[in-house]
Amino acid sequence: MTKPAARSASTVSEAAESARRVTPMKLLVRVVEARGLPAVHFNGSSDPFVKLKLGKRRAKTAVVKRSLAPAWDEEFSFLVGDVAEELVVSVLNEDKYFSNDRLGLVRVPLSQVMETDDLSLGSQWYQLQPKSKKSRKKCRGEVCLHVSLSTRTHVSDESQSVPHPASDDLASSSDSPIERKTLSTTCSCIDLSAVSSIEPRASHSSFERFPDSILDLPARSSVEEAASEPGPPAADTDATPPNPSSVVEVLSRYFFRKPENAAPTVQHPTASDTDPPVDHQLQEPNASSSEDREIPEKGTVVPESSLDELLKVLESKDQGSEMPANLPGGVLVDESYVAAPTELNSLLFSPNSDFWPAVAELQGTSGFQIEPWKLDSNESCVQRTLTYTKAASKLVKAVKATEEQKYLKAAANSYAVFSVVSTPDVPCGNCFKVEILYCITPGPHLSSEEQTSHLTVSWRVNFVQSTMVKGMIENGAKQGMAEGYAQFSEVLNQKLKVAELDDANSNKEKILASLHAQKETGWRLIVRFLGNFTFIFSVAIALYVIAHLHLSKPDVTHGLEYFGLDLPDSIGEVVVCAVLILQGQSIVKVTRRFLSAWKQRGSDHGVKAHGDGWLLTVALIEGAGITATGSSDLFDIYVVFTCNAKRKTSSIKFQTSDPKWNEIFEFDAMDDPPSRMDVAIHDSSGQCVIGHTEVNFLKNNLSELTDIWLPLNGKCDQASNPKLHLRIFLNNSRGTEVVMNYLAKMGKEVGKKINLRSTQTNVAFRKLFALPPEEFLIDDFTCHLKRKMPVQGRLFFSPRIVGFYSNIFGHKTKFFFLWEDVDDMQVIPATLSIGSPSLMIILRKDRGLEAKHGAKGTDHHGRLKFNFQSFVSFNDAYRIITAIWKIRALSPEQQGEAIEKDEVKELLPEEGGSLFTNVDVKMSEIFSSVLSVDVESLMEMFSGGPLEHKMMQKAGCIDYTATQWELVGCNIQQRQTSYKFDKNLSRYRGEATTTEQKYSLVNQDGWAIEKMMTLQGVLLADYFNLQMKYYITNIPSKPNTCSMLVLLGIAWLKSTKQQKKVTKTIISNTSNRLKELFAEVEKELTSKNGSLLNAAIGPTTG
Repeated sequence: MTKPAARSASTVSEAAESARRVTPMKLLVRVVEARGLPAVHFNGSSDPFVKLKLGKRRAKTAVVKRSLAPAWDEEFSFLVGDVAEELVVSVLNEDKYFSNDRLGLVRVPLSQVMETDDLSLGSQWYQLQPKSKKSRKKCRGEVCLHVSLSTRTHVSDESQSVPHPASDDLASSSDSPIERKTLSTTCSCIDLSAVSSIEPRASHSSFERFPDSILDLPARSSVEEAASEPGPPAADTDATPPNPSSVVEVLSRYFFRKPENAAPTVQHPTASDTDPPVDHQLQEPNASSSEDREIPEKGTVVPESSLDELLKVLESKDQGSEMPANLPGGVLVDESYVAAPTELNSLLFSPNSDFWPAVAELQGTSGFQIEPWKLDSNESCVQRTLTYTKAASKLVKAVKATEEQKYLKAAANSYAVFSVVSTPDVPCGNCFKVEILYCITPGPHLSSEEQTSHLTVSWRVNFVQSTMVKGMIENGAKQGMAEGYAQFSEVLNQKLKVAELDDANSNKEKILASLHAQKETGWRLIVRFLGNFTFIFSVAIALYVIAHLHLSKPDVTHGLEYFGLDLPDSIGEVVVCAVLILQGQSIVKVTRRFLSAWKQRGSDHGVKAHGDGWLLTVALIEGAGITATGSSDLFDIYVVFTCNAKRKTSSIKFQTSDPKWNEIFEFDAMDDPPSRMDVAIHDSSGQCVIGHTEVNFLKNNLSELTDIWLPLNGKCDQASNPKLHLRIFLNNSRGTEVVMNYLAKMGKEVGKKINLRSTQTNVAFRKLFALPPEEFLIDDFTCHLKRKMPVQGRLFFSPRIVGFYSNIFGHKTKFFFLWEDVDDMQVIPATLSIGSPSLMIILRKDRGLEAKHGAKGTDHHGRLKFNFQSFVSFNDAYRIITAIWKIRALSPEQQGEAIEKDEVKELLPEEGGSLFTNVDVKMSEIFSSVLSVDVESLMEMFSGGPLEHKMMQKAGCIDYTATQWELVGCNIQQRQTSYKFDKNLSRYRGEATTTEQKYSLVNQDGWAIEKMMTLQGVLLADYFNLQMKYYITNIPSKPNTCSMLVLLGIAWLKSTKQQKKVTKTIISNTSNRLKELFAEVEKELTSKNGSLLNAAIGPTTG
C-alpha cells in the first residue's frame, strides 16, 4: 500500500474516532426481502419479521404470515451518534404465546459504509448468521438490505419518500394536537475549503465521495425530561468556530451547526487537486461554476433582526383562527403585565432578548446554542431550535435538552408559541416529551390607559411510547415544571411590571355613582295610582251617591222592606247597586296597593353600612322577562336580599315585566365572609314569592359578580327567560386583621391557640376545592368517610366550608358543603368494631346536593347525612368542629330574628329531652332529693354569686370562675365555668371546663340545667366527656319546698379496658359529692332565710 493511501486510511480513522463525539448522521436502511429461511412451525412455514438496532435505537418491520421468502420493502432511518457503531439486523419468527424465535442475524459496521465512495453499500444479500457459533443449524437463509449514510443531498433527493423513523426518532407520530412534524432540512452548503490544506491525494481519496452540496441535518428533537424546566434560548457567545485545518475538523464542521454569524451559503471547491487554497471564511457561491447548482429550500434561514417581518408574513396568511386552548397538564403562568403584547412577545422570543440568560443564571443551565427563526416550506409557521444543558438535580444528572419552538399564531396582537422540550438522556427519555404552550393576548383595560398583555403558559406530558412508570414521570414533570416556571415568573416580574388590575372594589365608587335611582315623590305616587279613569269615576259615583243620600228623604217601606233595610225597587236600582259594589271593590283594591306602595317607596336603598369587616354592597339594576306563567297579568315587583340572616328590600315596581331600579343596598360589616346570598322576587299585590335565585360566593369569582345576570326560578314564565341584573361588591375593610381575629375567637372556643397556616398550604387548599382567595384553612384531620365501604381521606375545615378529599389508587373522592347548611351534629358512641366515636353531620333539607355522592344516606326528613369515623384524636376534632359550627351557624350575629323564631321550637326540648348534649349517651340517675327551699332560692347556686363560689370552694374546687348567663335563644341561657381540683378531690389535681345551659320547664314551675364537662390533667381525661342534667321544680303541695333530680352520662370518645371501672367510680364519687354539696347548700339557704325572716319580724313585734 502506498503512503498516500495509508495516510488516507489513517486520516479516515482519525475522523471516525473524532466523529464519535459529535452530532449524529442519518443512516437509511431498506429491508427488501429474504429467502431460504428455516421453517419453525409444524406446517413447514414461518411468520418472519425483521428487527433493526443501531446503538439504542430500534425499529422493526411488519410480520409476513406463513412464508419462507418474505418481501417487506420497508425503509427506516436512524440518527447516528457514533460512526463506530454497527447495525444489527435480526430476522425473527413471531410467536404469540412465547418469546419470538430468532432465525438469524446480520451485523453491518458503519465504518464499512463510510469507506465507500458514495456512502452506500447498495442492495446486497447478506448471509444470516446464528446468534451463537455453537448452533447446529448453519444455513439460516439470506436477507437483502440496502444500506446508506444519508447526507444533506441524500435527504433532499429522498424528500419525496420519507423513511420510517426509528423508535426514538422524534419524527414519530404522537398524540400532540399540533400538526405532525417530519424531518425538516435546511438548504445550506458546507465549507470544504479546508481540504486544500491537506495533501491532495489524501483529500481526494477521503472526500471525493462527498457531494458538491448537501442539506443541513434537521433540528434535533427528543423527549423531555420528567422534571423539565423552561430552557433559556440564549446564544453561547463564548463558542468559536473550529479551525478547518484538518480532516477531523472538517468532519466536525459537518456534524456541528454553523456559527450564527455564518452566511446561509458557502463557496464549493472544485474537484481539481491543483486548485489554489481558498480562504476558510464562508463566501457567496460562484454563480458561473458548473458544479454549483440552485437547490430548492425546505426552510429559509433569516437574520435575527427580521423576526418582525416573519411574523408579518405569518399574520398575512392568518385565516382568523382562534387561539389554541390550554394544554391539559395545567397552567403554569397566568398573569397580566403592563406591556403591549408585541413588547412581551419580543422579550420572550426575540433572539436579542436578555430575558432567557437571566432565567438561565437563576436555574443554572448552560451551553446554549440557538438557531435563528425561519419559515417552513409552506410559510405557515415560524420555528427555531434551541439546545442547552440543564443543571443537575438530586435525582437527575446534568443532561442536554433540545427545544423546538413554533409560532402557531401571530395576528391581532395575539401570539401562540408551541414548544417541545426533549431530553433523551434521562431515564425513559425516549418514551415521552413535554409540550409547552405560550399564549400572549391583550390584557384588561387599566384606568391609567396603559397597554397590558396577558401571558398564559400551559403544559402537558405527551407519551410517544407506553411505559410502566407513567405516573412517576407525570409527577416528576409536574414538580419540575412548577419549580422552573416559578423562577420564570420571578425573572419576568423583574423585567415587566405586573398589571395591578382594577379590582372591582377599586371601581366600586365610580360604578355606583353612575347609578341614579328614580325615587318617586308622594304626588307622583298619588297620580300613578289614583290618577286613572277608573278611580276618578268611582270617586265621582261615590260623591254622587252621597249627595243623593243627603238630598233624598226616607221613603215609605213597602214589599219585604223593614226599618233599616232598603231594598231596590226596580231592575235599574239592582244594576246601580251592582255597579256600586264593583266600583267599591276597585277603590278598595287600588287603595290597598297605594298604601303598600307608600309604605315601600323608600325601601333600603341608600342606607349606609356600619362597622368594619366584610362589607357587602349590592346594586339592583333591572329585571327582564318577569311575567306570570300562562297569564298576561303583570306583577307589582319588589326584591328581597337575605345574607347572613340580614334582609334588604327594594322599592316596588308596579305592573311591569321589565322593572328598572338602579338601587344600592349595603349590608352591615360582617366578621366572616358570606357564603351565600338569597334573592327573592315578591309580588306586592299577592304577597307571595314569584321567583328566587341565589349567589354563591364560593363558586363565583368576585370579579364576575361585579356585573352579572341571574336567572330566576319559581312561578315566573321560564319561556320568557326571567332574570335580574345585579352588581355585587364584597371587600374587606380590615385586611388580615379579620383572619387573626377569627382565629383568636376560635381559640377561645376551642381552648387552645390556633395558628394561621402557611401560604403554600392555603393555596393548595383553595386549589383543591376551587375556592376564592379569601378562604383559608383552619385545621384538617385524617378520618374515614363511612358509606357502603369506608374511604380513608382528610377532612378540611375553613370558616365557610367542610371539605373531604381522598385519593386511593387514583380513585378520587372530593366534595364540600357549607357550614350554613349544617342542621345538626351527632356523636355516635364507639363500638367493638370501631374503637372511637363517629361524627354524624346532618344538612338542612335540599342543601348540599353537590356533595350528595359523599353522603351515607338521607333521614326520614330527606336531609343528607355524612358519617365520619376513625379520627386519630376525636376529642380535638370534635372541639374544632363544634366551635366553628357555633361561630358560623349558631351565634346571634349569624341568626336573624326570623330564622331564630323558626328554630326556637326545635331548640326547646321536651321534658326528659336533651338540648345540646348527646342524646345517644345513656343517662343514669345519681341524685334525687327534696329540699326545704324554693326553686328561686336554690337557683342562687347557679347564679355565679357569692353562694356558688362559697359552696364550690367547700366542695374542693379551686380558682372557680363562671361567666355571666347569656341569652342564646328564646328562654335559653348559656355560660361557661372552670375550676381546678384540690388534692382531696383528685390526686392528679386536674381541671374541669363546663358549658352550661338553663331554661325554664314548659309544663312545670322550675328549671332544667344541662352541663357538658371536659376534664384536663386527669387520668384517661381525653377518653370521655361528662354530661349532667339538673331538674329543679317546686312542689305545689308543700310551700317553700322543691325537688331536685340529677342525671349523669358519660360520652366515651375512645375505648378502654377500664371503661366499666371508670364509669362506676365516677358515678359513685359524683353521687356522694352532690349529696354533701346540696346538704350544705340547703343548710346555708335555710339559715339565710331564717335570719332574713327574723330581721323582718323583729321590728314588727317591737
